[in-house]
Amino acid sequence: MKETYLEVTYRHGKALAAYYYLPRRARDKAYRTSQPAPGLVVDYTRTGRPIGIEITAPHRVSLTALNRVLRDLGCTAVTQEELAPLRAA
Repeated sequence: MKETYLEVTYRHGKALAAYYYLPRRARDKAYRTSQPAPGLVVDYTRTGRPIGIEITAPHRVSLTALNRVLRDLGCTAVTQEELAPLRAA
């Protein structure tokens, strides 16, 4: 997968959790994690390449916080529109 995308899990019409997929190879798997900000957990491959960001508290995570983590990882920032599914319900 060469592009980023957001996957959201809902319960009773509200966002329960989400995962922001970063570019990855077909066989990439999470080897270790870090928590750079409250409600955000970054998954890394064995070689230390980030492959995704778990959003464990969608109602608490701001666009600013997510973009700060993405910037620190060397990734492109997201827009408010890209995060709209987190706020839709």
